[in-house]
Amino acid sequence: MEEGKRLIITVLGYDKVGIIAAISTILAENNINILDISQTILQGFFTMVMVVDSAESKVDIAELRDLLDQKGREMELQITVQHEDIFKFMHRI
Repeated sequence: MEEGKRLIITVLGYDKVGIIAAISTILAENNINILDISQTILQGFFTMVMVVDSAESKVDIAELRDLLDQKGREMELQITVQHEDIFKFMHRI
């Protein structure tokens, strides 16, 4: 991964036990540090946004997307991963 690159990970799905544990385990196994996390449950829907630091990881963003996508399919979650700069560009006013 590019040094100093932060990623935004979003998770959306029906609330169930183990979502945060499953996602954070994948990140820890790939040496990706969680810098900030916000999660809530809205009328039964689980939503989470994470800012992570991938500078020390050996996986690139495509591999990370694949790992999280596989877990998302298993848990019936929609998980997206994008570079922080792309996220900022898409959400600027």
